[in-house]
Amino acid sequence: MKYKCLVLDHDDTAVKSTPDIHYPSFVKALKSLRPEMELSLNDFVNYCFAPGFVGLCRDILKFTDKEQELQYKIWKDYLNQNAPDFYPGFPELIKEYKKTGGLICVVSHSESRQIIRDYNLHLGLKPDLIFGWELDEEQRKPNPYPIIEIMKAFNLSNREMLVLDDSKPGLTMARSCNVEFAAAGWSHEIPEIENYMRINSDYYFSTVDEFKEFILDKK
Repeated sequence: MKYKCLVLDHDDTAVKSTPDIHYPSFVKALKSLRPEMELSLNDFVNYCFAPGFVGLCRDILKFTDKEQELQYKIWKDYLNQNAPDFYPGFPELIKEYKKTGGLICVVSHSESRQIIRDYNLHLGLKPDLIFGWELDEEQRKPNPYPIIEIMKAFNLSNREMLVLDDSKPGLTMARSCNVEFAAAGWSHEIPEIENYMRINSDYYFSTVDEFKEFILDKK
C-alpha cells in the first residue's frame, strides 16, 4: 500500500456537485442578491479556485452578513433536495482501498451530514473521519487543522498520507503539513487551473481510472 490514509476532497473530486448543485444554487441566490449580475459556470469555477468561495462572496461580491446568510440558506435547501452522483469508478476505488486496510478521511467545504448521506447512498459506508464546512473557519482547509487531527487520530506520519483534491485550498493544506498532494483533474477543463495544478502538485490525474491504477498499484 502506497499510503495508509487518503485525505479526499468531496465536491468535484469524489462527487459531481458544482454543475449540479453549487452553481445552480448560487445562480438562484444571485437573482435575489445581485439581480444585475450574470455568472457563468466557468467564471464560478475560476472564482472558487482563486480567491476561493469565501473570497468570492466576501471580497468580490461584497455580501453583507445578512446576504451571506440568505445565500447559505438557498444553498442548504438546494443541497438537502439534491444528492450528487459520484464520478464513475470512484465508489469502487474507495471500496477496494478500504479492503486493503486503508483509511478514508474527507476534508471538504460541504457539511459532514451531506457527505455522510452521499457515502451511505452510493457506497454503504462512512468515512473514517470527516472535516466539513460546519467547523470554525480556522479549522477548515486551507488551514492545516484537519491534517494535524488525522495524524493524531491514527498515529500517522506525513509520509503515510496523500491528499486528493481538485482545488487550491486542498493543495495549500497539504503543503502546510508536508503531505504529498494529488490533483484530481477530471472535474473541469479550464487551462489556467489545469496548468497551475500540474505545476504545483506532486501528481496530476486526468481520470479516475488513472488515479485508481496509481493508488491500488494496478498496472
